[in-house]
Parts: sequence; structure tokens; C-alpha cells
Amino acid sequence: MGRKVTPKAIRMGINRTWDSVWYAPKRNYSKVLAQDLEIREKINKSMKDAGIDNIKINRSLNRMEILVYVARPGVAIGRGGEGIDLLQKELKRFTKMEVELKVREVRKADLSARIVARSIADGIERRQPSKLVVASAKEKIMASGAKGLKIWVSGRINNASQARTVKTTAGSVPAQTLRADVDYAGEVAKTIDAGLMGIKVWIYRGEKNNMDESEE
Repeated sequence: MGRKVTPKAIRMGINRTWDSVWYAPKRNYSKVLAQDLEIREKINKSMKDAGIDNIKINRSLNRMEILVYVARPGVAIGRGGEGIDLLQKELKRFTKMEVELKVREVRKADLSARIVARSIADGIERRQPSKLVVASAKEKIMASGAKGLKIWVSGRINNASQARTVKTTAGSVPAQTLRADVDYAGEVAKTIDAGLMGIKVWIYRGEKNNMDESEE
């Protein structure tokens, strides 16, 4: 039952809210949604080395506020703020709206499923043994105060001829308890020898009964 819906989707409106907040009439909805996806793609490409956790987009009539949560804000901002200024100008040209781009630091990067999944994928792409990369991530997550975790690595592990899934767990990860604060992310590692490898990460951070964003 718990595997049929992502942990984030099932908790919408309980202890999670939407990453994009805006209203559009039916005739413009698909256009605005496609623009959102392209904005996220541009930001992910521009700030890929900064360790992106989440991108939140808030739209009003002629203005857009974009909040990017990263593990390394200095890398995202660039020297003297040059990197973020160039990206903001590019987004203004693309959307034809007033864009305000803000970068915020993730206080506990090891409790972010997306950052952890990306770091594991990067390690596998650098030909590091997946077993050691996952073990290192597991230690860091639990040392940061997580209540539990699940990490799945799927693909031709160690260049094996047949694909398989290696599962690592620690503590507990409630699948159906809606008040549980479970972060989830999936990433893809593109290897030269073994093709694509999928990484899925669940991190249980305790119970949370509201949508207070101050914990980001």
C-alpha cells in the first residue's frame, strides 16, 4: 500500500505543501505548467554543483518569486553574485515577467533525500563502489538525527550481467502514517560501463503536523 503513492504526494495538505503556488485559467494552465518545468530545468542545470534540495515557485499577476534551497549557497550565488544575476536575467527574458530569485541554505543537507540521492549518483558516476557510497550516506544521515532511512540502488551493480536492486535500511520509515515527515527522492546515475542506475532514498525525520516552512 505504501509503495503505490510517493511519500510526498500522500502527505500534501497535511505536513507538505505544493512546490509551485499560482492560479491560471484553464486555457493557460498547460502553458504555465510547461514554463514551470522549463524554469526548474534551467535552474537545475545552472546550479547542479550547489546541491539543490528544492525549488519553490510563487507567481502573482506579473511577478514571480523563485526560492532555491541548496546545500552550498556560495556555489549557487557565484563570485560577487554574478552567477545568480545572470540566471535571473535569463529567467526574466524567458518568462517576460519580473523575477526575484532567492537562494537559501539547507541547514541539514544530510537530511535531504534529494541531496543524498544526488551525492550517491555522483559517487557511482565517479566509479566508486556503490556499497561504500551507500554505507557512507547511511552513517551521515543517521548521525544528523534521522529516525530511519531506506536506500535502494537498482541496475547492473559492479558491472554485473544482470540488473538487481540492493536495499539498505536503518531505523523505521512509516509508509502510511500521514503525520510522519518522510522525505523522498529518486535520481539516475549515468555510468559508462553499466548504463543507467536508479537511486531511491527515503528519510524519516520524525513527526510533523503542520506545513511550517521554517524547517527547510
